[in-house]
Amino acid sequence: MLTPDLLVAAYRAGAFPMADPDDGDRVGWYAPDPRAVLPLDAFHVPKTLARTVRAGRFRVTTDTAFEAVVRACAAPAPGREETWISGEIVAAYTALHEHGLAHSVECWTDGPEGARFAGGLYGVALGGAFFGESMVSRERDASKVALVWLVRRLRAGGFVLLDTQMSTPHLARFGVVEIPRAEYERRLDTALAVRADWHALDAAGGAG
Repeated sequence: MLTPDLLVAAYRAGAFPMADPDDGDRVGWYAPDPRAVLPLDAFHVPKTLARTVRAGRFRVTTDTAFEAVVRACAAPAPGREETWISGEIVAAYTALHEHGLAHSVECWTDGPEGARFAGGLYGVALGGAFFGESMVSRERDASKVALVWLVRRLRAGGFVLLDTQMSTPHLARFGVVEIPRAEYERRLDTALAVRADWHALDAAGGAG
């Protein structure tokens, strides 16, 4: 059974869980080699996305709808009818969020009928490391805008490692690189010793 303590121990050891829908949602543990990370000092925002961020197309919040973000990431989508985010994983990460160690960034569009969830992301923060778990868009560019705000928050809070687990063409355009597992573990050890502050951007009056 997944518990917050088990999740924390796994992340500190460089592993993360995924459920296998073809095996009754049995949870397995993964530690890819190479490992993908997004260097915070080399984060690249494409020009068109930068314009979207400046335009304020989405209202960005943090930790206001954590479980909803996880469930949105787990929902079937075109080309992805099954998911590694099982009910057990939803419950475990929601519990971790209640312990203050898992966080979400949400994007909303506001209209006459109220706020509508447009997309977001979630992950785990330990020391100066943030482990990105999943992201989702219900409107174009919403998850990308959430990523931009995540990086701003991590930089403001003194984080030194953004782990994306595996590289994808979507993430590569932001500067994600792959590093050997041994190098990842070295960076992880360094990051875990850092006293970062997830809420520093709030204290500074930043959005998101």
